[in-house]
Amino acid sequence: MKTPSYIQNINEWKEKFTFQVPVKVRFSETDAFGHVNNTNAFVYFEEARIEFFKHLGFMQKWASDRHETMIVVADLQCDYIKQMKFDQKLSVAVHINQIGRSSLDLHYMVVDEDTEFCLTGRGTVVQISKNTGRSIPWDDEVKMVLEKELDIEERR
Repeated sequence: MKTPSYIQNINEWKEKFTFQVPVKVRFSETDAFGHVNNTNAFVYFEEARIEFFKHLGFMQKWASDRHETMIVVADLQCDYIKQMKFDQKLSVAVHINQIGRSSLDLHYMVVDEDTEFCLTGRGTVVQISKNTGRSIPWDDEVKMVLEKELDIEERR
């Protein structure tokens, strides 16, 4: 496997993932060639990202009409390693690579039942104001949770 530029050491990188969600490939996600259509990689990343933010307790706030901020994806990258097919069981993992002033650099890893890499990816999410669309720095409470999560991942 050719290692993407955002991964320095594949074995160390793989160990940082502490959060994962199971995904079963649905028939509607496959194309005429019988494998997962390339666009669905981003759907898998989104599913893991949302569940990760729920796990941290953030998604509930961002989804509320009463909360002033939300997150948006600023960029998203995927490296396709191995084909995936209908009914295949996958594990989609996400971890925080870096915390910015109002952003997070997240990394993604998708493996099959044999723990072979299918996809890797990275992307940036930014917290913005729902009213102005401008970035808003993480508050102290959120930053503390993010830093704690990053510390847990780095200790693995």
